[in-house]
Amino acid sequence: MQSSNKKYIYGAIALVVVLAGIWFMTGHAEHTKVAQDQESSQEKNTVTITDKQAGIVRVETVKPQSFTVQRSAVGVIDFNQEHTVQVFTPYQGRITQVFVKAGDDVVKGQPLFAVDSPDLLQAVSNLISTAGLKTLTTRALERAKKMSEIQAASQKDFDQAKADQQTAEGNYYAARDAMRIFGKSDADMDKIIAGRKVISELVVSSPMRGRVVARNAQPGLLVQPGNAPAPITVADASTMWMIANVPELDLPHLKVGQELSITVDAYPALKYQGHIINIGASVDPVTRRITVRGEIPDKDNQLRAQMLASYVINTGAPEVSPAIAPEGIVREGDGTMTAFVTTDDRNFIKRVITIGMTQNQLVQVTSGLEVGEKVAGDGAIFLSNALALKSR
Repeated sequence: MQSSNKKYIYGAIALVVVLAGIWFMTGHAEHTKVAQDQESSQEKNTVTITDKQAGIVRVETVKPQSFTVQRSAVGVIDFNQEHTVQVFTPYQGRITQVFVKAGDDVVKGQPLFAVDSPDLLQAVSNLISTAGLKTLTTRALERAKKMSEIQAASQKDFDQAKADQQTAEGNYYAARDAMRIFGKSDADMDKIIAGRKVISELVVSSPMRGRVVARNAQPGLLVQPGNAPAPITVADASTMWMIANVPELDLPHLKVGQELSITVDAYPALKYQGHIINIGASVDPVTRRITVRGEIPDKDNQLRAQMLASYVINTGAPEVSPAIAPEGIVREGDGTMTAFVTTDDRNFIKRVITIGMTQNQLVQVTSGLEVGEKVAGDGAIFLSNALALKSR
Protein backbone atom coordinates (compact mmCIF):
# COMPACT_ATOMS: atom_id res chain seq x y z
CA MET A 1 0.00 0.00 0.00
CA GLN A 2 2.77 2.39 0.91
CA SER A 3 4.56 1.53 -2.31
CA SER A 4 1.45 2.40 -4.29
CA ASN A 5 1.13 5.80 -2.57
CA LYS A 6 4.74 6.60 -3.29
CA LYS A 7 4.20 5.91 -6.96
CA TYR A 8 1.25 8.31 -7.02
CA ILE A 9 3.29 11.05 -5.27
CA TYR A 10 6.27 10.60 -7.60
CA GLY A 11 3.95 10.72 -10.59
CA ALA A 12 2.30 13.95 -9.41
CA ILE A 13 5.67 15.56 -8.82
CA ALA A 14 6.83 14.60 -12.28
CA LEU A 15 3.63 16.03 -13.83
CA VAL A 16 4.09 19.33 -12.01
CA VAL A 17 7.70 19.54 -13.18
CA VAL A 18 6.67 18.86 -16.78
CA LEU A 19 3.87 21.46 -16.69
CA ALA A 20 6.18 24.03 -15.11
CA GLY A 21 8.72 23.40 -17.84
CA ILE A 22 6.09 23.79 -20.53
CA TRP A 23 4.82 27.04 -18.95
CA PHE A 24 8.34 28.42 -18.67
CA MET A 25 9.21 27.56 -22.23
CA THR A 26 5.94 29.09 -23.55
CA GLY A 27 6.32 32.31 -21.52
CA HIS A 28 9.93 32.64 -22.50
CA ALA A 29 9.00 32.20 -26.16
CA GLU A 30 6.23 34.83 -25.92
CA HIS A 31 8.54 37.26 -24.11
CA THR A 32 11.20 36.67 -26.72
CA LYS A 33 8.65 37.26 -29.50
CA VAL A 34 7.45 40.55 -27.93
CA ALA A 35 11.03 41.72 -27.52
CA GLN A 36 11.79 40.75 -31.08
CA ASP A 37 8.64 42.55 -32.32
CA GLN A 38 9.59 45.69 -30.38
CA GLU A 39 13.13 45.50 -31.67
CA SER A 40 11.81 44.98 -35.20
CA SER A 41 9.38 47.92 -34.87
CA GLN A 42 12.11 50.17 -33.49
CA GLU A 43 14.44 49.14 -36.29
CA LYS A 44 11.65 49.76 -38.80
CA ASN A 45 11.22 53.35 -37.47
CA THR A 46 14.96 54.06 -37.22
CA VAL A 47 16.99 55.99 -39.78
CA THR A 48 20.78 55.97 -39.67
CA ILE A 49 22.61 58.76 -41.45
CA THR A 50 26.15 58.78 -42.79
CA ASP A 51 28.84 61.37 -42.12
CA LYS A 52 28.06 63.02 -45.46
CA GLN A 53 24.37 63.25 -44.56
CA ALA A 54 25.08 64.70 -41.11
CA GLY A 55 25.18 68.22 -42.52
CA ILE A 56 21.61 67.89 -43.77
CA VAL A 57 20.13 67.24 -40.33
CA ARG A 58 20.43 69.78 -37.51
CA VAL A 59 20.04 68.29 -34.05
CA GLU A 60 18.23 70.37 -31.41
CA THR A 61 17.45 69.88 -27.75
CA VAL A 62 13.83 69.92 -26.55
CA LYS A 63 13.48 73.09 -24.49
CA PRO A 64 11.01 74.16 -21.80
CA GLN A 65 8.89 77.05 -23.05
CA SER A 66 6.11 79.10 -21.49
CA PHE A 67 2.89 79.03 -23.53
CA THR A 68 -0.10 81.26 -22.85
CA VAL A 69 -3.67 80.59 -23.92
CA GLN A 70 -4.57 83.27 -26.45
CA ARG A 71 -7.43 84.47 -28.60
CA SER A 72 -6.99 86.24 -31.92
CA ALA A 73 -9.14 87.96 -34.53
CA VAL A 74 -8.84 90.07 -37.66
CA GLY A 75 -10.11 93.65 -37.92
CA VAL A 76 -9.40 97.08 -39.35
CA ILE A 77 -7.80 100.27 -38.09
CA ASP A 78 -10.03 103.33 -37.80
CA PHE A 79 -9.83 106.86 -36.44
CA ASN A 80 -10.65 107.38 -32.78
CA GLN A 81 -14.20 108.66 -33.23
CA GLU A 82 -14.21 110.04 -29.69
CA HIS A 83 -11.39 112.39 -30.75
CA THR A 84 -12.71 113.20 -34.21
CA VAL A 85 -14.61 116.41 -35.03
CA GLN A 86 -16.62 117.27 -38.11
CA VAL A 87 -16.13 120.99 -38.65
CA PHE A 88 -19.23 122.74 -40.01
CA THR A 89 -19.86 126.39 -40.70
CA PRO A 90 -21.99 128.04 -37.99
CA TYR A 91 -24.01 129.90 -40.64
CA GLN A 92 -24.87 129.20 -44.24
CA GLY A 93 -22.81 130.70 -47.00
CA ARG A 94 -20.55 129.99 -49.95
CA ILE A 95 -16.96 128.82 -49.44
CA THR A 96 -14.47 131.36 -50.74
CA GLN A 97 -11.15 129.86 -49.61
CA VAL A 98 -9.80 126.56 -48.28
CA PHE A 99 -6.56 126.75 -46.30
CA VAL A 100 -5.78 123.07 -45.69
CA LYS A 101 -5.75 119.76 -47.54
CA ALA A 102 -6.33 116.18 -46.46
CA GLY A 103 -3.41 114.85 -44.40
CA ASP A 104 -2.32 118.23 -43.04
CA ASP A 105 -1.58 118.51 -39.33
CA VAL A 106 -3.33 121.47 -37.72
CA VAL A 107 -3.35 123.17 -34.33
CA LYS A 108 -6.27 124.52 -32.37
CA GLY A 109 -7.43 127.85 -33.83
CA GLN A 110 -5.77 127.36 -37.22
CA PRO A 111 -7.95 128.61 -40.14
CA LEU A 112 -9.51 125.79 -42.18
CA PHE A 113 -11.79 127.52 -44.67
CA ALA A 114 -13.59 130.81 -45.25
CA VAL A 115 -17.28 131.36 -46.04
CA ASP A 116 -18.99 134.40 -47.57
CA SER A 117 -21.82 134.65 -45.05
CA PRO A 118 -24.77 137.08 -45.28
CA ASP A 119 -25.40 136.43 -41.59
CA LEU A 120 -21.90 137.63 -40.73
CA LEU A 121 -22.43 140.71 -42.88
CA GLN A 122 -25.58 141.47 -40.94
CA ALA A 123 -23.86 140.88 -37.60
CA VAL A 124 -20.93 143.17 -38.50
CA SER A 125 -23.29 145.91 -39.67
CA ASN A 126 -25.27 145.61 -36.46
CA LEU A 127 -22.09 145.82 -34.38
CA ILE A 128 -20.92 148.97 -36.14
CA SER A 129 -24.31 150.68 -35.91
CA THR A 130 -24.86 149.82 -32.24
CA ALA A 131 -21.33 150.97 -31.43
CA GLY A 132 -22.02 154.31 -33.10
CA LEU A 133 -25.37 154.67 -31.36
CA LYS A 134 -23.79 153.81 -28.01
CA THR A 135 -21.17 156.55 -28.52
CA LEU A 136 -23.87 159.05 -29.53
CA THR A 137 -26.15 158.34 -26.57
CA THR A 138 -23.22 158.38 -24.15
CA ARG A 139 -22.29 161.90 -25.29
CA ALA A 140 -25.94 162.97 -25.12
CA LEU A 141 -26.15 161.65 -21.56
CA GLU A 142 -23.03 163.57 -20.57
CA ARG A 143 -24.51 166.83 -21.99
CA ALA A 144 -27.87 166.20 -20.29
CA LYS A 145 -26.12 165.63 -17.00
CA LYS A 146 -24.19 168.91 -17.25
CA MET A 147 -27.35 170.83 -18.25
CA SER A 148 -29.23 169.27 -15.34
CA GLU A 149 -26.50 170.27 -12.92
CA ILE A 150 -26.84 173.96 -13.89
CA GLN A 151 -30.64 173.56 -14.13
CA ALA A 152 -30.59 174.34 -17.83
CA ALA A 153 -32.59 171.19 -18.62
CA SER A 154 -35.44 169.39 -16.93
CA GLN A 155 -35.08 166.17 -14.99
CA LYS A 156 -37.27 164.49 -17.61
CA ASP A 157 -34.73 165.23 -20.36
CA PHE A 158 -31.92 163.82 -18.23
CA ASP A 159 -33.87 160.63 -17.47
CA GLN A 160 -34.70 160.19 -21.15
CA ALA A 161 -31.04 160.58 -22.17
CA LYS A 162 -30.05 158.06 -19.51
CA ALA A 163 -32.62 155.52 -20.74
CA ASP A 164 -31.52 155.98 -24.35
CA GLN A 165 -27.91 155.41 -23.37
CA GLN A 166 -28.74 152.23 -21.43
CA THR A 167 -30.76 150.84 -24.36
CA ALA A 168 -27.95 151.61 -26.81
CA GLU A 169 -25.40 150.02 -24.50
CA GLY A 170 -27.51 146.86 -24.17
CA ASN A 171 -27.88 146.58 -27.94
CA TYR A 172 -24.14 147.08 -28.38
CA TYR A 173 -23.19 144.27 -25.99
CA ALA A 174 -25.78 142.00 -27.59
CA ALA A 175 -24.18 142.70 -30.97
CA ARG A 176 -20.77 141.79 -29.56
CA ASP A 177 -22.15 138.51 -28.19
CA ALA A 178 -23.56 137.73 -31.63
CA MET A 179 -20.13 138.30 -33.16
CA ARG A 180 -18.58 135.78 -30.76
CA ILE A 181 -20.69 133.06 -32.37
CA PHE A 182 -18.72 133.72 -35.54
CA GLY A 183 -15.47 133.18 -33.68
CA LYS A 184 -14.53 136.86 -33.42
CA SER A 185 -12.44 137.93 -30.45
CA ASP A 186 -12.78 141.24 -28.58
CA ALA A 187 -9.69 142.51 -30.40
CA ASP A 188 -11.27 141.57 -33.77
CA MET A 189 -14.46 143.42 -32.87
CA ASP A 190 -12.60 146.52 -31.67
CA LYS A 191 -10.69 146.52 -34.96
CA ILE A 192 -13.93 146.31 -36.97
CA ILE A 193 -15.48 149.16 -35.01
CA ALA A 194 -12.38 151.32 -35.34
CA GLY A 195 -12.10 150.74 -39.09
CA ARG A 196 -15.84 150.90 -39.78
CA LYS A 197 -15.19 148.15 -42.34
CA VAL A 198 -18.08 145.83 -43.14
CA ILE A 199 -16.88 142.26 -43.87
CA SER A 200 -18.82 139.18 -44.88
CA GLU A 201 -16.07 136.53 -44.96
CA LEU A 202 -16.30 134.13 -42.06
CA VAL A 203 -13.11 132.16 -41.28
CA VAL A 204 -13.81 128.78 -39.68
CA SER A 205 -10.94 127.54 -37.49
CA SER A 206 -9.97 124.13 -36.15
CA PRO A 207 -11.48 123.39 -32.72
CA MET A 208 -8.65 121.03 -31.79
CA ARG A 209 -5.14 119.87 -32.55
CA GLY A 210 -5.06 116.96 -34.98
CA ARG A 211 -4.94 115.91 -38.61
CA VAL A 212 -7.25 116.75 -41.48
CA VAL A 213 -8.65 113.31 -42.32
CA ALA A 214 -11.33 114.42 -44.77
CA ARG A 215 -11.78 117.52 -46.93
CA ASN A 216 -15.03 118.10 -48.77
CA ALA A 217 -14.67 121.88 -48.86
CA GLN A 218 -14.16 123.49 -52.28
CA PRO A 219 -14.29 127.18 -53.28
CA GLY A 220 -17.78 128.02 -54.47
CA LEU A 221 -19.50 125.25 -52.54
CA LEU A 222 -22.69 126.33 -50.72
CA VAL A 223 -22.65 125.04 -47.15
CA GLN A 224 -25.12 125.06 -44.30
CA PRO A 225 -24.75 124.24 -40.59
CA GLY A 226 -25.02 120.51 -39.92
CA ASN A 227 -25.46 119.45 -43.53
CA ALA A 228 -23.36 116.34 -44.25
CA PRO A 229 -20.74 115.84 -45.37
CA ALA A 230 -18.80 118.23 -43.18
CA PRO A 231 -16.51 120.58 -45.12
CA ILE A 232 -13.52 119.51 -43.00
CA THR A 233 -13.01 116.61 -40.56
CA VAL A 234 -10.20 116.79 -38.01
CA ALA A 235 -9.05 113.82 -35.91
CA ASP A 236 -6.52 113.41 -33.15
CA ALA A 237 -4.34 110.69 -34.73
CA SER A 238 -2.22 110.09 -31.63
CA THR A 239 -4.61 107.25 -30.78
CA MET A 240 -6.41 104.96 -33.22
CA TRP A 241 -9.11 102.30 -32.99
CA MET A 242 -8.86 98.65 -33.96
CA ILE A 243 -12.30 97.25 -34.73
CA ALA A 244 -12.66 93.46 -34.94
CA ASN A 245 -15.59 91.08 -35.27
CA VAL A 246 -14.91 88.14 -32.95
CA PRO A 247 -16.80 84.83 -32.59
CA GLU A 248 -19.37 84.88 -29.82
CA LEU A 249 -17.65 81.81 -28.29
CA ASP A 250 -14.71 84.09 -27.39
CA LEU A 251 -16.89 86.43 -25.32
CA PRO A 252 -16.28 84.68 -21.96
CA HIS A 253 -12.55 85.35 -22.41
CA LEU A 254 -12.84 89.08 -23.23
CA LYS A 255 -13.42 92.09 -21.00
CA VAL A 256 -12.95 95.84 -21.17
CA GLY A 257 -9.44 96.91 -20.21
CA GLN A 258 -7.63 93.75 -21.36
CA GLU A 259 -4.29 94.33 -23.07
CA LEU A 260 -4.03 93.68 -26.81
CA SER A 261 -1.03 92.93 -29.02
CA ILE A 262 -1.82 94.23 -32.51
CA THR A 263 -0.07 93.84 -35.85
CA VAL A 264 -0.88 95.33 -39.24
CA ASP A 265 -0.01 93.93 -42.65
CA ALA A 266 1.82 97.13 -43.61
CA TYR A 267 4.32 96.76 -40.74
CA PRO A 268 4.53 93.02 -39.97
CA ALA A 269 7.65 93.41 -37.84
CA LEU A 270 6.02 95.94 -35.50
CA LYS A 271 3.70 95.17 -32.60
CA TYR A 272 1.35 97.80 -31.22
CA GLN A 273 0.08 97.54 -27.67
CA GLY A 274 -3.47 98.61 -26.90
CA HIS A 275 -6.45 97.66 -24.76
CA ILE A 276 -10.14 96.86 -25.18
CA ILE A 277 -12.37 99.89 -24.66
CA ASN A 278 -15.72 98.52 -25.80
CA ILE A 279 -17.49 95.20 -26.42
CA GLY A 280 -20.61 95.31 -28.58
CA ALA A 281 -24.04 95.00 -26.99
CA SER A 282 -25.40 92.48 -29.50
CA VAL A 283 -24.28 89.55 -31.65
CA ASP A 284 -24.79 89.60 -35.42
CA PRO A 285 -27.52 86.99 -36.04
CA VAL A 286 -26.01 86.00 -39.40
CA THR A 287 -22.28 85.76 -38.67
CA ARG A 288 -22.61 84.99 -34.92
CA ARG A 289 -19.91 87.55 -34.25
CA ILE A 290 -19.70 90.60 -32.02
CA THR A 291 -17.80 93.87 -32.49
CA VAL A 292 -14.86 94.50 -30.18
CA ARG A 293 -13.12 97.87 -30.21
CA GLY A 294 -9.60 98.49 -28.99
CA GLU A 295 -7.60 101.71 -28.58
CA ILE A 296 -3.99 101.93 -29.81
CA PRO A 297 -1.48 104.71 -29.07
CA ASP A 298 0.18 105.81 -32.34
CA LYS A 299 2.61 108.59 -31.48
CA ASP A 300 4.61 108.04 -34.67
CA ASN A 301 1.48 108.40 -36.83
CA GLN A 302 2.16 105.21 -38.78
CA LEU A 303 -1.34 103.76 -38.73
CA ARG A 304 -3.96 104.66 -41.33
CA ALA A 305 -7.71 104.14 -41.31
CA GLN A 306 -8.93 100.90 -42.94
CA MET A 307 -5.57 99.16 -42.58
CA LEU A 308 -6.03 95.40 -42.12
CA ALA A 309 -5.00 94.39 -38.61
CA SER A 310 -5.07 91.42 -36.27
CA TYR A 311 -4.91 91.24 -32.51
CA VAL A 312 -3.81 88.64 -29.96
CA ILE A 313 -5.00 88.65 -26.36
CA ASN A 314 -3.79 86.50 -23.46
CA THR A 315 -6.73 84.79 -21.74
CA GLY A 316 -5.03 82.31 -19.40
CA ALA A 317 -2.05 81.71 -17.13
CA PRO A 318 1.25 80.69 -18.78
CA GLU A 319 1.98 76.95 -18.99
CA VAL A 320 5.52 75.50 -19.28
CA SER A 321 5.78 72.62 -21.79
CA PRO A 322 8.41 70.93 -23.96
CA ALA A 323 8.85 72.84 -27.22
CA ILE A 324 10.62 72.35 -30.55
CA ALA A 325 10.95 74.32 -33.76
CA PRO A 326 8.23 73.82 -36.40
CA GLU A 327 10.86 72.40 -38.78
CA GLY A 328 11.29 69.39 -36.49
CA ILE A 329 7.66 68.26 -36.87
CA VAL A 330 6.50 66.01 -39.71
CA ARG A 331 2.82 65.58 -40.57
CA GLU A 332 2.18 61.99 -41.63
CA GLY A 333 -0.33 60.89 -44.23
CA ASP A 334 -2.84 59.81 -41.55
CA GLY A 335 -2.69 63.25 -39.89
CA THR A 336 -0.48 62.28 -36.95
CA MET A 337 2.51 64.40 -35.98
CA THR A 338 5.94 62.84 -35.58
CA ALA A 339 9.45 63.85 -34.56
CA PHE A 340 12.80 62.05 -34.91
CA VAL A 341 14.58 61.43 -31.59
CA THR A 342 18.30 60.66 -31.32
CA THR A 343 20.87 59.97 -28.64
CA ASP A 344 23.99 59.78 -30.78
CA ASP A 345 23.25 62.21 -33.64
CA ARG A 346 23.41 59.30 -36.09
CA ASN A 347 20.45 57.04 -35.36
CA PHE A 348 17.05 58.73 -35.43
CA ILE A 349 13.87 57.03 -34.21
CA LYS A 350 10.47 58.27 -35.39
CA ARG A 351 8.12 59.02 -32.51
CA VAL A 352 4.46 60.07 -32.56
CA ILE A 353 3.84 63.32 -30.69
CA THR A 354 0.91 65.57 -29.84
CA ILE A 355 1.27 69.31 -30.38
CA GLY A 356 -0.52 72.35 -28.99
CA MET A 357 0.01 76.08 -29.43
CA THR A 358 2.62 77.84 -31.54
CA GLN A 359 4.21 80.90 -29.95
CA ASN A 360 7.54 82.70 -30.33
CA GLN A 361 8.43 80.44 -33.30
CA LEU A 362 8.22 77.31 -31.12
CA VAL A 363 5.59 74.54 -31.07
CA GLN A 364 4.21 73.19 -27.81
CA VAL A 365 4.53 69.39 -27.45
CA THR A 366 1.88 68.07 -25.06
CA SER A 367 2.95 64.42 -25.27
CA GLY A 368 5.65 62.27 -26.85
CA LEU A 369 8.75 64.26 -25.92
CA GLU A 370 10.50 65.24 -22.71
CA VAL A 371 12.61 68.30 -21.98
CA GLY A 372 16.29 67.55 -22.64
CA GLU A 373 15.78 64.96 -25.37
CA LYS A 374 17.50 65.56 -28.70
CA VAL A 375 15.47 65.70 -31.91
CA ALA A 376 16.04 66.53 -35.55
CA GLY A 377 15.22 70.13 -36.48
CA ASP A 378 16.02 71.12 -40.04
CA GLY A 379 16.22 67.87 -42.00
CA ALA A 380 13.29 66.10 -40.32
CA ILE A 381 11.58 65.89 -43.71
CA PHE A 382 14.74 64.31 -45.15
CA LEU A 383 14.65 61.64 -42.43
CA SER A 384 10.95 61.00 -43.09
CA ASN A 385 11.63 60.52 -46.80
CA ALA A 386 14.61 58.27 -46.07
CA LEU A 387 12.45 56.14 -43.75
CA ALA A 388 9.78 55.83 -46.45
CA LEU A 389 12.37 54.61 -48.97
CA LYS A 390 13.75 52.14 -46.42
CA SER A 391 10.33 50.52 -45.88
CA ARG A 392 9.80 49.81 -49.58
